[in-house]
Amino acid sequence: MAYFTASVDSVEKNTEFAKSLDLDYPILSDPDKAVAEAFGCLNARGLSNRWTYYIGKDGKILHIDKQVKAADHGQAITEKLDELGVERKQAD
Repeated sequence: MAYFTASVDSVEKNTEFAKSLDLDYPILSDPDKAVAEAFGCLNARGLSNRWTYYIGKDGKILHIDKQVKAADHGQAITEKLDELGVERKQAD
C-alpha cells in the first residue's frame, strides 16, 4: 500500500510544509493544475478540493471521498480501507 497527498502548490512550498509537520509521506506538487483538473477536483477558484481518492493496485479508482473533515478523516480513511479489504500495514 502507498499513500501520499497532492497539492497545486509548488514543490518548494510543499516540501517546507511537509518538513514543518515531520510527515512520513510525500506531498506531490501539481502547480500547473493539470492532474487536479484531470481528476475533477479543481474548483472554480482554481484550487483543488480536499478529496480522498482510493486507487486499487490496478490503477482503477475504487472510491472518492468528497466529504473530507480534518477532525475525523484519519478514522474515516481507516474505515474505508477496511471496507475495501485493504490489508493493514504491519508495525515494524
